Amino acid sequence: QVQLVESGGGLVQAGGSLRLSCAASGNIFSINAMGWYRQAPGKQRELVAAFTSSSKTNYADSVKGRFTISRDNAKNTVYLQMNSLKPEDTAVYLCNAVHLGVTYWGQGTQVTVSS
Repeated sequence: QVQLVESGGGLVQAGGSLRLSCAASGNIFSINAMGWYRQAPGKQRELVAAFTSSSKTNYADSVKGRFTISRDNAKNTVYLQMNSLKPEDTAVYLCNAVHLGVTYWGQGTQVTVSS
């Protein structure tokens, strides 16, 4: 079992920045991939940024150049630095981890960007 706890969401004006954190606990060894997804009302969940099983990074085209994913292995934490935020970035952001073929999700954190 892997537990994921997100933090750092909130309300920000367009052009502002936020940093999300996702702390992993439990059986964290052999986590194959970890990253961030988001889901806006009425829309499908989509990948935002992630570390792959080969430790490469993937970004959605819509966030390239604005968002940066990073991690602190000592703290078992993945971060998402979000700059130049736009109203269309408004969504619930969810942390995701894949461990031994099982996908785990955090509870999500709301990000709201006002225009």
